[in-house]
Amino acid sequence: MGGNQSNPTTFILLGFGNFLELRILLFVLFLVIYALSLVGNLLIVLLVVVDQHLHTPMYFFLMNLSCLDICYISTIVPRMLASFLTGDRSISVTGCITQYYFFGFCAATECYLLAMMSYDRYLAICKPLQYTSVMNGRLCRQLSFTSWISGLVINTIVTSLMLKLTFCGPNEVDHFFCDVYPVANISCSNTHLVKLATFVLGLMGAGPPFLLTLASYVCIILTVWQIKCKDAHQKAFATFSSHLIVVALFYGSLFLAYIVPETETMKRQHKIFSLFYTVMIPMLNPLIYTLRNREVKETLFNSFRKLSNRVS
Repeated sequence: MGGNQSNPTTFILLGFGNFLELRILLFVLFLVIYALSLVGNLLIVLLVVVDQHLHTPMYFFLMNLSCLDICYISTIVPRMLASFLTGDRSISVTGCITQYYFFGFCAATECYLLAMMSYDRYLAICKPLQYTSVMNGRLCRQLSFTSWISGLVINTIVTSLMLKLTFCGPNEVDHFFCDVYPVANISCSNTHLVKLATFVLGLMGAGPPFLLTLASYVCIILTVWQIKCKDAHQKAFATFSSHLIVVALFYGSLFLAYIVPETETMKRQHKIFSLFYTVMIPMLNPLIYTLRNREVKETLFNSFRKLSNRVS
């Protein structure tokens, strides 16, 4: 299962415990979530690529988000599904660190990308006369590049510190994937630096983007509120309230998992918080941000109609 206890070569991901009777149910549940996430996000990428009408800054960022979410959920869920199906919960130490590297990179990048998307909507709604000149193709690419690079830099620092940890005792990781705190908790070396770096970089990586996102939506709501049309109010608030719920779930669960000080109670809740930002958000993002949009619905309908005409 894992080498010898003095120098383990594999870890055991305890996951959700030894609920053998729930393995099939959990397998089906997470398989459905994963399938919905892949189909929804791949559909968005395909539609934005092939339809010229969707070649706008908003859909450029949404396509980035969909690509990110595909990578994001694929670093975790396939390994979970294999574990539920076979009962094998072992993972090599190298595989564990690799899984965390890609997960952490995607999570940090999404923090910044959501902020960039909110800034784009702020300009479009609050500064409509300046929007076209400000949010040009070059700025879109720069903002997107900044998001990906920021996520890469932040997580590379944390992962490099994880690589310095030594393991010489228990090899059971109390989580369903290789997250930094559960892995560090079974290390026999000093983990103060890696935990401090995770806290500080997590605060820096999630704090400013969250504040920018919140400020953008507040400005948008205040601008929409000044419109006298009640129908416009209801439509706008219905849209942005769903956006805010997803943003609150993502940032909130990240803060609870990485920023709030570790206690025994928080350790027990860590897996629950993690489900939100690792599994639920990649599934919800396509539904909330894109597939409800009128332009996307029309593009999807036209695509299906053209496809059916060709088949017939």
